[in-house]
Order: sequence, then C-alpha cells, then structure tokens
Amino acid sequence: MDSNLSKELLDLAGLLGNTERMNEFQVVIGFDGFVDEIIDVVDKRDSLDRYQRMANISDLGNRILKAAGLSTNIELVSKAVKLGGNGPIMGNALVSAGANVSYLGALGLPEVHQVFKELVDRCETVYSIADPGHTDALEFTDGKVMIGKIQSLNDVNWINLVKLVGEDALVRMFTEANLIATVNWTMTPYMNEIWANLLARLPKSTQGKKPLFFVDLADPEKRKNEDILEALNMIQSFGQHYRAVLGLNRKEASEVATVLGLTLSASPDQVGLEEITKAIGEALDLYCLMVHPTSEAAAYCQGEYAYTEGPYTSNPQLTTGAGDNMNSGFCLGLLLELPLQRALQLGAATSGYYVRNTHSPSFNQLKDFVDLWAKNAAEDF
Repeated sequence: MDSNLSKELLDLAGLLGNTERMNEFQVVIGFDGFVDEIIDVVDKRDSLDRYQRMANISDLGNRILKAAGLSTNIELVSKAVKLGGNGPIMGNALVSAGANVSYLGALGLPEVHQVFKELVDRCETVYSIADPGHTDALEFTDGKVMIGKIQSLNDVNWINLVKLVGEDALVRMFTEANLIATVNWTMTPYMNEIWANLLARLPKSTQGKKPLFFVDLADPEKRKNEDILEALNMIQSFGQHYRAVLGLNRKEASEVATVLGLTLSASPDQVGLEEITKAIGEALDLYCLMVHPTSEAAAYCQGEYAYTEGPYTSNPQLTTGAGDNMNSGFCLGLLLELPLQRALQLGAATSGYYVRNTHSPSFNQLKDFVDLWAKNAAEDF
C-alpha cells in the first residue's frame, strides 16, 4: 500500500465536507450530444450466447491488417445504448454530484432523445438545438475506438443558439455561471464561430474571482494544424473573461505539443508526463492545464505542477466517458477551491468510480469511493 497516497486521500476526504455547498454552483455546459452504443468486438464465438471478446485494440488492428488485399468479417455485439457526448456525460456527472447544471446542445429535435431523459429531468435548464450524433464505442481493456456519425452537429451553431435561447439570455448564462464547459471541439464544426460570438459579447470580468471556463478538444487528430492553433488562440482569449482550463488526455497532449512545435527531450508521445504537462502549460499560459493518461493525471496551474496516481482497475466495466468524468471531478475540485493535487485526485476518483459502476457518483458516493481508494492505494480494487 502507498502510505503517502493514502494520507493524501484521507486529507481529500476531510476537505470534501458536506453536500450542501454543491447547490451553490451554477454550471453551463455545451454543445454536443451523442447516442452511444457500447460494443464488444468478437474474437472467438463459443456458442450462440457465448463469445470471447477482443481484449486489446491491437487485436482488432491486427485482424484488420491481415485482411488487407483480402476480406474479413468482424462481429460486433451491442451491450448497451446510453447517453453520450462529452457534454452530456460531463453534465450528468456534475448534476449527479449536486451542481445546478444548464445544458445547451444536440439532444434531439423536435423531442429530446430518450437516452437524455434522466439528464434533462435533473438539469436546471435545457435547450436542445439539434439531433444527436451516434457513436459506436468499441471497448477494450486498454482503451476504446469511437466510430462517430456527426452530420447532425452541423446544426450546432450560433444562429440556432440565438434563435432558441436568445442573445441576451446566452450572454447572461455565460456570465453568471461559476463554471462554463464547452467540450468536443473536434466534432462541433462551428465551435469557433460560437466562441467568436461569445468573445465579442461577453463583458470583461472586473469583480471578484473569474468563473472557470473549461475546454476539452476531444481527440483533434483529424483536424488541420492551423485549425487547432486557431482554437488554442481563442481559448487563450477567453482569459479576459474567465479562468481558462484546458483538459487533455495523453494522446491529445502529444498532438497539441506537436502543433505548438514544442522542444522536448524526446518525441511528444515518448516524453514524460511532467515534462509535457509543464511545456504545454507554459506555452499556452492558461489558468490551468490538466493532462490525464488512463492511470495517472497531472496539472499545471499558475506555475504550480501537481501529480497523482489514479485508482487503477484491471477490469473496468465501462470506459466510454471515463475522461469526461475525470474532467467533471477535476472541475468540481477547482470549484471547491481544493489544492491542485486534491482536485486532480477528486477527478481521478470520479472517473474511478464511473468505470467500476457504469454511472457517475453522487457526492456521497464520491466521498465513500475516496475512502475506499485510501484503504486500497496502489492496489487493483
């Protein structure tokens, strides 16, 4: 058992206090929405109702490579259909923790799709401006392959937002919230247009602590380098109005480091977590940068670096949405003004609970999980 980690987690448990404070936080999240179909890829079928699934992404990759110039059959087994999209999953996690969430995005027209019903019922305000996309989430023990159909997200744009919500109401929502999260930049084609219109209309924050503005690029590999640079520049511009926070998984961190042309001691995908986190954090000069590989996490905030191990499990029940739950818990930690490392650990705990239980935790469930993690630090539990 890692005694230092156990002490840190017990300290985190003591800092969390009670759930009443959660009701203070107003959160606005947008703009995507997906229906996620969680899928096993069959390796060998034993009978009509039994099969062995491909455990690793490389198993699928090798099967496809062997078929080059020939052909092959790959069987997919749908295990569940659930709420998806970076925004809805993050929103669901924050509302589960007790925050007051308003959601704007692609949840269905003219009626909200049934997978979002629980989220809609628990949110303070919901505006659906487009139909959701669809994701086939092929799950493996070492990650996931997300196959997305996103044409409907073309309707997520400034004109439709203003038409449904109203310009004054939009500005008010994005001014009065404690946390604003605009996520899935990669699959939201008009995100830059939405950001530009917000930047042109938002008043500069002149009193007290600025609200948090969280961004998740969501795997920008398919986007052009110049588009990614434009997005990063716009995120920096939001620093006039907010404390801008960028969350990246490890693959995204390598892509951003490459686009920024950073000089590192090794290639971006080989360099250590601390080096790449500090390098990107210093280059972008945002309020905070957070990087989360699957088993650990790091952050660079106002010159401070923090790191934590994660609550590892070799048998996750659901991995699609783990990063969004990490983002939710980390933002929650920042809202609670926890020390940076404790905020990271709260994010890791939220994700750790989610992958074991297939749903986001309530605040009390989150506190209980932190206690459990403290008792099992450095173990597979």
